[in-house]
Order: sequence, then structure tokens, then C-alpha cells
Amino acid sequence: MSARAAAAVLFASLLTSACVVVPVTAEGYDPECAVATHHMALQTVQLSAMYNCEHAGEAHVCAAMVLASAGVLTASAIVSGSIVVVGNVAYWAEERAGCLAQPSAPT
Repeated sequence: MSARAAAAVLFASLLTSACVVVPVTAEGYDPECAVATHHMALQTVQLSAMYNCEHAGEAHVCAAMVLASAGVLTASAIVSGSIVVVGNVAYWAEERAGCLAQPSAPT
């Protein structure tokens, strides 16, 4: 396979990668502290499916598409995972500050 064909396959694979990982935010309520809570998690989203990889002559193209898809999935998991970790730390700090700011009930 020529370098130009390999680059074209790689570019097409990146555009048609099957899955990516995205951060999502869930909201809740903590009745003990009377504050709204947030939590981030990772969600896998399927963008498209790969078709036409059953021909013997296209095995190298299919392999390149699978490898590129795995690379895109891995990269999106790393970036989104970092966002989730930082977001959850910030939400935790916000929740703790809100909970500590609540006046204590007299005993």
C-alpha cells in the first residue's frame, strides 16, 4: 500500500470511527446538606458502524480502520477521563463547601 493510500485510509477511518467516549453530568440532591449535587461519568457513544469489510482484497483496509477506530476510542477515553476526574473533584469541593456553609442545628 502506498503512503498516499495509507494516509487516505487513516483519514477516512478517523472520520468514520465507530465509538467515542464522552463525559456526561448527572444532577442530584443531598437532603442532609440541602445542596444540589453533580457527578460526572463516562459514556460510550457509537457514531457509525463499519461496513463492507468482508472482501478478502480489502483486509488491509479493514485492519487500518479497526486500528484507527481503536486509536480514536483510546484518545477520547483519555481526554474525557481527564475531564471527568477534574470535574468530579471540582463538584466534590463545591458540595463540601456548600455542606459546610449550612448552619448547624442547635443541640
